[in-house]
Amino acid sequence: MRHPAVEILFLAGAIAGCIDLAAATTFSALRRILPKRLLQAIASALIGSKAFERRWAAAVGLGIHFAIAFTVATIYVSASRYLPVLVAYPVASGLLYGVGVHLVMTFIVLPLTSLKRPFSMVFFVVQLVIHAVCVGLPIALVTRRFS
Repeated sequence: MRHPAVEILFLAGAIAGCIDLAAATTFSALRRILPKRLLQAIASALIGSKAFERRWAAAVGLGIHFAIAFTVATIYVSASRYLPVLVAYPVASGLLYGVGVHLVMTFIVLPLTSLKRPFSMVFFVVQLVIHAVCVGLPIALVTRRFS
């Protein structure tokens, strides 16, 4: 049974957002960074360094994280309506989409924010894998399952 696009993008965004957040907090924990600090760092992209001084900034970071997850899910689900290859080959399409999301976030979105950090190849590669496996792939698999 085919589901409405809104249902698919909501489910895909929620699942990808949760999996991505779990992966990011796990990676951060390995570097001894608390989840609150991770979410404050996300918020700092919008509100600057004050995010690390405000308790509520973690909630803002969580909101930003899921807004991005729902946005990238919306783009994929919408594109899948016009590009059947995205539904026919969800693993390859999803992994490539996740790589694309990471590249856009790294080289276009983040430079436009107030979040400034030095480039790290290790961080770049880890985030590339996380975005491919934990963002693009779940979005593509949910889209395939419910389209």
